[in-house]
Amino acid sequence: MTDAADQKTPRIPDKPTVDGLEDKWAAVWREQDTYKFDRERALSLPRDQVFSIDTPPPTASGSLHVGHVFGYTHTDVVARYQRMRGKEVFYPLGWDDNGLPTERRVQNYYGVRGDHSAAYDPDFTPPLRGAEGKSVKAADQVPISRANFIPLCDELTTEDEKAFESLFRRLGVSVDWGQTYRTIDDRSRAVAQEAFLHNLERGQAYQAEAPGLWDVTFQSAVAQAELEARDYPGAFHRVAFHHGDEKVHIETTRPELIPACVALIAHPDDERYQALFGSTVTSPLFGVEIPVVAHHLAEPDKGAGIAMCCTFGDLTDVTWWRELQLPTRSIITRNGRLQGETPAWIAGGPGEQLYAEGLATKTVHSARVAIVDALRESGDLDGEPKPTQRKANFFEKGDKPLEIVTSRQWYLTNGGRDADLRKALVARGEQIDFHPSFMRSRYANWVDGLNGDWLISRQRFFGVPFPVWYPLDADGEPDHEHPIPAAPETLPMDPATDVPPGYTAEQRGVPGGFVGDPDIMDTWATSSLSPQIATGWPVAGNAGGRNDAELFAKIFPMDMRPQGHDIIRTWLFATVVRSHFEHDTVPWTDAAINGWILDPDRKKMSKSKGNAVTPEDVLTQHSADAVRYWAASGRLGMDAAYDESQMKVGRRLAMKLLNASKFALGMGEVEGDLAAAVTDPLDLALLAGLHTLVEQATKYFESWDYTRSLELTEAFFWTFCDDYIELIKDRAYGGQGDAAAASARATLRIALDVQLRLFAPFLPYSTEEVWSWWHEDSVHHASWPVTDECGPATGDPAALRAVGEALAGIRKAKSDAKLGMRAEVTALTLAAPADTQELVRASEGDLRAAGKLTGSLEYADGDSLEIRDAQLVPPPPRKK
Repeated sequence: MTDAADQKTPRIPDKPTVDGLEDKWAAVWREQDTYKFDRERALSLPRDQVFSIDTPPPTASGSLHVGHVFGYTHTDVVARYQRMRGKEVFYPLGWDDNGLPTERRVQNYYGVRGDHSAAYDPDFTPPLRGAEGKSVKAADQVPISRANFIPLCDELTTEDEKAFESLFRRLGVSVDWGQTYRTIDDRSRAVAQEAFLHNLERGQAYQAEAPGLWDVTFQSAVAQAELEARDYPGAFHRVAFHHGDEKVHIETTRPELIPACVALIAHPDDERYQALFGSTVTSPLFGVEIPVVAHHLAEPDKGAGIAMCCTFGDLTDVTWWRELQLPTRSIITRNGRLQGETPAWIAGGPGEQLYAEGLATKTVHSARVAIVDALRESGDLDGEPKPTQRKANFFEKGDKPLEIVTSRQWYLTNGGRDADLRKALVARGEQIDFHPSFMRSRYANWVDGLNGDWLISRQRFFGVPFPVWYPLDADGEPDHEHPIPAAPETLPMDPATDVPPGYTAEQRGVPGGFVGDPDIMDTWATSSLSPQIATGWPVAGNAGGRNDAELFAKIFPMDMRPQGHDIIRTWLFATVVRSHFEHDTVPWTDAAINGWILDPDRKKMSKSKGNAVTPEDVLTQHSADAVRYWAASGRLGMDAAYDESQMKVGRRLAMKLLNASKFALGMGEVEGDLAAAVTDPLDLALLAGLHTLVEQATKYFESWDYTRSLELTEAFFWTFCDDYIELIKDRAYGGQGDAAAASARATLRIALDVQLRLFAPFLPYSTEEVWSWWHEDSVHHASWPVTDECGPATGDPAALRAVGEALAGIRKAKSDAKLGMRAEVTALTLAAPADTQELVRASEGDLRAAGKLTGSLEYADGDSLEIRDAQLVPPPPRKK
C-alpha cells in the first residue's frame, strides 16, 4: 500500500461519472509527461529493470479501426503493468508513412498519380482536396512528377498522424510521445539505407533479372509474403498440339499464353507420354517447335496429365523453367498487355499475322478471346471452354490476378534458396518466447516453406530510395553489375537528385555518365528495422540527430514485439532477418501475438474489406475504459468478435468502481496503522482473499495471460461490492461501535487501494480519477501491489463466501415474497454444514444488519447453506 504521506483527505465529487474523464486526464498526463521515458534512469538500472517495446507503427493512411484499438490496448496493458513493477519502460510509437496504402490514398484524395516521365511543376496545385471515400479512376488522375507527388504524400500523412495521435491519447495509450518516428523521416531513411549498404557489402543483397510476380494495376513487383490465393473465374480449354499427324491435347485456363509456350511437361512415370519424352511437338496457330519433357511436378490426374509450360503463367512454370533450363519467351509486359513487337520465334511463321493484328498490345483478356476464336476456327479447340473457378495469386491489396514478368529487382537473402540460412532463421525463432507459444510454429512453417529470396524493390514513388547509382557505358546503357554505393555519412540520399562521387550533375543520363536506381524499398524493408530506428542504433551521418549508442547498447535486443498473427510472415520474420544479419541476435526476447477482430460474419475487420468500425464514436459512446475492457477481455492469439455488449459491461464496471470508491472513502478516516485496525472476521476474510488475488493476478501477468488477471480482479471486485460492502455498511457507519467501524473502514481503504492498482493497466481513466480523490501522485506511478500491502492474512476467505451466500438467501426469500429489500425478517433458520455455521455465527451482526434480521436466527445442520422458514414483515411505505 502507498505511504500515508502520499495520501490526503478524500475530496469526492457528488456524482462521479466516467463521462469526460478522457479529456480531463489526457490533458493532465500530457502536461505532466506522466509516461515520459527517463533515459538517465534507464542507463543506471540493471538491464532487467528496463522494459523496451517495439511498438507497431500503424500505417498513416485514412483512419484507424477497432482492430487497432484491440491490439494497441493489449500492448498498453503490458506497458502499464511493467511500469508499475518499477521498470523504466521504453514505449515509443512510429508512423508507417511510406508504401502503397499512402500512395493510393494520395491518388484518391488529390486526384493525381505519380509518373516518372512527368516534368516537375513548381507551381502545381492538385485538382482535388478531399475526395476521400471515392476511388478516382486512373484515367481521371492527373499525372505528376515524383518531385510533385512526394510533398502531397508528406502533407496528407502528417495530417493523418495528428488524428491518429489524438485517438491514441483518448484511448489512453501510454506511449512516450517524445519518442516517435516516421518511416520516411531522415533517420528512418538513413537507417534503412545504411543497413541495405551493409547487406550489399556482405553479399546478402543482390540484383537479378528474373521472373517475378507483378501487379499490373499498381505497376510494381510483389513479394511472396504479400500474396493472397483467391478463387477467380476461368475456363478450361482443351487444345491440340501437333506431333506429326497425331494430336496431343492439353487443358489450360490460359490459352493466351500459347505464344509463350516453351515445353509440354508430363510426369516421368506417366505411361501415356513415355513415347513422347525427348521428341517435339508444334504449337497450334504458331507452329513453334516445342520439346516434350518430364518433371515430377506434373500431375497425371489433373486435366490431360500433360501441361504446357509458358514463360510465365504461374509459379510452377517458373520452377520448370529454372530446373529444366528452358528458354525465356515472355510476352506479357509490365502494363498487363502483350508486347507490341512480334516475337522473334513467331516472326516468319504461320501465326505472324495473327500476333501482329490480333494480339499485339492487347490486354490479357482481349488476347484470350482472340486466341480462342482462332483455335476454334483452326479446329485446334476440342469442344467449348468449360467454366471453372481457378486459384490465382493476387497482391493482398490488389484486384486483378498477378502476372509473372521478367524484370530486374533487388533481393535480400532470407533462406528461401539457402538451406543453412533457413535453418539458422528457424533457430532464431526458437530463441524468442512466443505468446501464445503455438505461434512459433507459424513462424517456423513460413520459413520452411519459402521458395525464393525476399524481393525488396518496388516500382513506386513514396518510399526509401536505394542508395546506389549505375555507371553508363558508351551507349548510355547502365552497368548493373557495378553499382556505385553512396557513402554512409551522406545518408539519407536520393539517387534521383544526388550525384555519386567522381561525377557531376551534368553527367546524369548521358553516355559515360551515371543514372540513379529508380526503385524504392518495400515498406517492410524499412519497418523491419523499427528496433534500430527507435532505440538509437548509430548511423554514420547521425541523420535526424537520433543516434544513441548508449541507449542502443542498453535496450537492444528489446523485450517485446506486439503484433497481429497475420504479419508473422512479413514484419516479424523480416525483423528477425535484419537483426540476424546486422547484429547476430534476435531483435527481442518475447513476441506477443494478438488475434483479429471479426465482424458479425466472422470475417476479419479491415479497411480494405470495408467492414471496419472506426473507434471515435465507440469511444465517445461507451468511454475509453469500457472499450479497453472489451479489448483486454480477448486473449492473446485468439480472434475476438466486435462486441458492444461487452463494452457496456466495461462501462458498468468503471461506473461501479467510481461509486463503490465513493462509498469506501466516504466512511471517514482511520488513524494510525490501517492493518492493525483490522480485527473483524469478515474484514480479515476479505483481506485473505485479497492476498490470493494479488498473487494470482501477478502470476498471470508474468505469464502474459493478463486477460485472466482482469477476470480474477473483476470477480473479486463484484464480490467486494455486492457482498462485502453490503454486509459491513452498518458497521462502517458505527452501528456496532468504534472499533468495529475502524476495522471496516480500514479494510475498505486497504482493499480499494490494492484493487485500484490491479485495475489500473486496464481502466486507466477511472482508476486515476478515484486515486486522485485521496492521493497526490498518479496511480500509474504507483507500485504494483504485493501481498504485504494487503493487511493481515489470518482470515478465512470462506467466511465472506458463507455470509455472502446467507445474505443472498435472505434477499431471495424477500424477492420470492414479492417484498422489497427493506422488509424486516423476524425469524429464520439457516441450514448449513457445521463449519459453515461457525463462519456465519462469527459475522452474524453484519448479516443481521444487512438482511434487516430483527428476530431470531436458528441454526440447523444441512448439506449446503439454505435459508428456511423466513418470517417477513413488509416495510412501511416510504415517506413522500
